[in-house]
Amino acid sequence: MHVKKSIAILMILSLVLVVYSCKKNNDKLNGTVYLDLPATPYNYAGTAFMAPPQVNQKATLGRVLFYDTHLSLNNAISCGSCHKQAEGFADNVALSVGYEGRLTKRNSKSISNITGDELDFRSIDTGFLPLFWDGREDALMGLVSRPITNHVEMGVSDFSVLPAKLSGLSYYSSLFSSAYGDPSITTDRISECVAIFLASIQSHSTRFDAFLQGFNPGTGQSSSTVYSPQELQGYNLFTTKYHCENCHHIVSNSYTTIDFKDIGLDKNYTDMGRGTITGNPADNGKFKVPSLRNVALTAPYMHDGRYKTLGEVIDHYSKNIQPSTNLDIQLRDSTTGHAMSMNIADNEKDAIIAFLNTFTDYQLVTDPKFSNPFKVKN
Repeated sequence: MHVKKSIAILMILSLVLVVYSCKKNNDKLNGTVYLDLPATPYNYAGTAFMAPPQVNQKATLGRVLFYDTHLSLNNAISCGSCHKQAEGFADNVALSVGYEGRLTKRNSKSISNITGDELDFRSIDTGFLPLFWDGREDALMGLVSRPITNHVEMGVSDFSVLPAKLSGLSYYSSLFSSAYGDPSITTDRISECVAIFLASIQSHSTRFDAFLQGFNPGTGQSSSTVYSPQELQGYNLFTTKYHCENCHHIVSNSYTTIDFKDIGLDKNYTDMGRGTITGNPADNGKFKVPSLRNVALTAPYMHDGRYKTLGEVIDHYSKNIQPSTNLDIQLRDSTTGHAMSMNIADNEKDAIIAFLNTFTDYQLVTDPKFSNPFKVKN
């Protein structure tokens, strides 16, 4: 009985803390938070192919919407809550905390370089990108409404109610006027601006980018950086001995492919992944190959966030690949067809991790144009 009473007391205290936390958050939104935007919009277009009209104004508006907790039902969760700039626009927990403290089904993937090999705004409303772990969306404008209307993530049951809600916030009238020439708020405009902001989150300033630009196979040197012997060893192990590059195309801007793979995480599937979308049993257990950009910042790893470190990820490939039904052929022994054991030595693991650390873009994760524009008054 004492145990039950203690549990009940703890539950009541937890509820009080949640209520207080929500009230505190609302007080901040109403009284102590201000919107900090530059007088002249940041340049988001760069050298993009077919940049839309007023791209910088629309991206600025998209940035505000991305970080605005008013897009959730209880004014507590924003897109930026689960895609954190400091974490390479991923989340630092296995499953993200969404609406009313509910946990998401899968790990929040990084969204940098989401348009693929180049900044291409055609991907906003044209379906040629597999998005999410299971590829259930193929255009950025379609992506925007999904977390907002998800009962676990942001809790809004009907996306069409957002224009009326946002029209009650004083800062949106001028932002929509700057982007479109009039203050009208529509669901299409909301989706377009967030999609443009997402497309503009581009990483190009890693040591590996510089390494590729002037790579000399004979010396391992580039015009702007020199890899250490350990990093160069890691590069060679990644691209040749262990053929990691077959799935993670690090020569592409996105450091990935558009493929879905079963990498033998579980012998018996607990999440059907791509198979849930296609209904094809051959797709069960397959997930989109994730980007390795800023991979040192985007832990934990895999669709369920099961691995906390890069070392654990490499250990999986070294000795823990499971003989799942749809295990990718590249992870099967070419002689037996069984799940492969790579038996990666400790010094090789250290070298691969050192190489992966060169994928970190410190400019991206500190760039103010991608940061949260809502500031707390002191």
